[in-house]
Amino acid sequence: MGRNKTTIRDIAKALNITASTVSRALNNHPGISEATRKAVEATAKKLHYRPNHIAAALRNGRSNIIGVLVPSADKSIFPSVIRGIEDEVNRLGYSVIVGQTYENSAREAKAIDTMLKTRVDGIIVSIAKDTNVFEHLTRIRAEGIPLVLFDNTVSDLGVSIIKNDDFHGAYLATEHLILGGRKKIVHLIGPRTSEIYRERLRGYTVALSRYGLHADPNLLVDCPSDVQAGQSVVQELINKGVSFDAIFSSSDYAALGAIQQLKANNISVPQEVSIVGFGNAPFTSYLDPAISTVDQNGLQMGQCAARVFLEQIKQGDNYIIRQHILQPQLIIRASSP
Repeated sequence: MGRNKTTIRDIAKALNITASTVSRALNNHPGISEATRKAVEATAKKLHYRPNHIAAALRNGRSNIIGVLVPSADKSIFPSVIRGIEDEVNRLGYSVIVGQTYENSAREAKAIDTMLKTRVDGIIVSIAKDTNVFEHLTRIRAEGIPLVLFDNTVSDLGVSIIKNDDFHGAYLATEHLILGGRKKIVHLIGPRTSEIYRERLRGYTVALSRYGLHADPNLLVDCPSDVQAGQSVVQELINKGVSFDAIFSSSDYAALGAIQQLKANNISVPQEVSIVGFGNAPFTSYLDPAISTVDQNGLQMGQCAARVFLEQIKQGDNYIIRQHILQPQLIIRASSP
């Protein structure tokens, strides 16, 4: 069955007033009396009236809605990023709608199309790891809508970028393991299609080189950012008889899987193998042992992205490009010396 939606005309008919009077009352127009405003609001509530924000956006040129697109709203740094964005924009009257891509470029393109049809005032995106065609992103810019990329970004789209110094974070993690006496350090590499993981790999190899070590191909392992993958690759290393005394994982989730598999093989952490992850996911501090990790500044990243969006709104048609590189912090816990 179809659902009948209450309109301003329905409220006007119920109160025997004009639709324009209802509209002004709902928008707190100063020319409307308090009695009329209260009567309109009460009738609107009784009739379950919901304003048509898209129609309002078409009339006013502004929806006060920001679209935020993330791989997963409950994983890695993204809950903190969303909170940071909301902290900045909610107090200025903006609402946030969140879409999830699950690292799929087709989902990403569809979500952006939906957001554009919703007439959002801006879009803030962490690009899916398998996205290698960017027409859906350039379309945002072409329509004059502010676009801010964060975390997983691409540098040649002519838009604002907020990201971590992933190279430096990986360097700090690897250096920490080396200074702890570890020389055979496995690196669990995330998808190499992503600049994030290429930079973490580069930080790892540069740190080894500066301390007189080399990147042994047997210790470089491609590993998706999930627990099961971490378990599988560590078991494969053990089965092959590869000798290692530390693991630097490109993600906390793979690091968790690695610890679980080491324990299953009666290999102690950190006595025999030290481990450092990347991301500072909430679970890392509650494990036994708690996982050393690199904090990605999720809250700060979200706040910074929101401020860039708000700056763009003020600039109007004068499109601005900002690039902010955040410095990650190494958090040392019990999983590494």
